[in-house]
Formats: sequence, structure tokens, C-alpha cells
Amino acid sequence: MRRLVFDLETISKDFDSLDETSKAMLEMRFKRYATTPEEIEEEKSKLTFSPLTAEIVAIGMLDADTDRGACYFQAPGGHDDFESGGVKYEPGDERTILQKFWHAAAFYDEFITFAGRTFDAPMLLIRSAILGIRPSKNLMTNRYLESQPSGLRHIDLQDQLSFYGAKRDPLGLHFWTSAFDIPSPKTGAITGDDITRVFRNGAYREIAEYCMGDVTATRALFRKWETYLRL
Repeated sequence: MRRLVFDLETISKDFDSLDETSKAMLEMRFKRYATTPEEIEEEKSKLTFSPLTAEIVAIGMLDADTDRGACYFQAPGGHDDFESGGVKYEPGDERTILQKFWHAAAFYDEFITFAGRTFDAPMLLIRSAILGIRPSKNLMTNRYLESQPSGLRHIDLQDQLSFYGAKRDPLGLHFWTSAFDIPSPKTGAITGDDITRVFRNGAYREIAEYCMGDVTATRALFRKWETYLRL
């Protein structure tokens, strides 16, 4: 069985580029939670979580057993391929990086994420459909491992470590990696909240490397879970 760990990064669409109806509807929604200009700007930053108001700018992948992988990332204006630590970094537009991901995913049977069922997988599937790309795998099969189809499993570590929500815990990847003595990917110069801003500043390589940091940490956490909790 071939196993793939993956993660992705998104940016929000420019609010001013949206059509007038969309802007009016979103502004009405923002006013339910925000009262100051700063709070409204914060609400706009949350557009990165919806495939309808965001786009994917990086997809990182790592073979769970060989530790080799790839990161496909957007780099408007051009960027050369490069390789680092057994990972190939290849630029392209959103359509291209999605096509490359699904081509690679077709050769895998098991997929490992952290919070992938609530974010990464739906984002990949819906953004692909919007761009006219048919996914090669259904990453949203039944969440319970025991009832997932043979040859296609999605192990969301957030599901597994919370025992499918029996232990409710909102803490994210940083806390889990720290608890298991794994280097946290969240202590560098970039965090997930920075992606839209640094992308618009042209820090494409930095985003790609940040994305792979999440993948590497997820892979290490998966090994802990597999050794001690995959019962």
C-alpha cells in the first residue's frame, strides 16, 4: 500500500475584485461579527477558508515511506524548479498544480492529513471542479477507517487523535507536534494567517517551503499515531 501525506495553502481573492452582489452579501455577513474597520478586515481574511472565495497556491506531498515528495506552487511571473531535502518544487498556475496533484494521487491508496477532511480535501475537490478538473481520488470517503473502501483511505489525524470528536480539542498542529516532541512548523517567520499577504509580496518559495514544513510535521505525527495509537 502506497501512502501519501499532503497539505495545501490558500489565499483569499481580492475583495474588491468580487462582483457587487457578492461584496454586498459578504459585508452584510461581516457586520454580524465585526463592528470596527479592523474587525472587518479580519473577517475578510477568513475568505481563505472557502473554495468559493479562495484559490490554492501550494500543494505539498510526501511519500510516507520513502520521505520523497513534491510541492507544486503558484509563482506568478515565473520561478525555476528546484529541489531540497528530497522534495521537488515545481511552479505553475492553480490549474497546473491541481492537475499535477491528481496525477500523483492516482498512484496512492492511503492519504494522511491533519484536519484534511474539514479543509484540504474539500478545497482540492471543489477548486478542481470549478476549474474543470476531475479528481483521480475521492478524498471524502466515509470518515471511519473501518468502513472506508479497500484501497482508498483518508486518515485525518485530527479525527484519529480526537477519536472522531469524542475528545473535543480545538488545539491545532502546533500543539500536537509540540506534545509529541516534533519540531513545530508554526514557529518560523510565516504562519498560515500570513499566506495571502506574503503571496502578494512575491514570497512564493517561502510559502512552498512553509507548506512542506506542515507536511513533514504531519508525517512525523502520523508515525507517532501509527506506532502507539493505530490499534
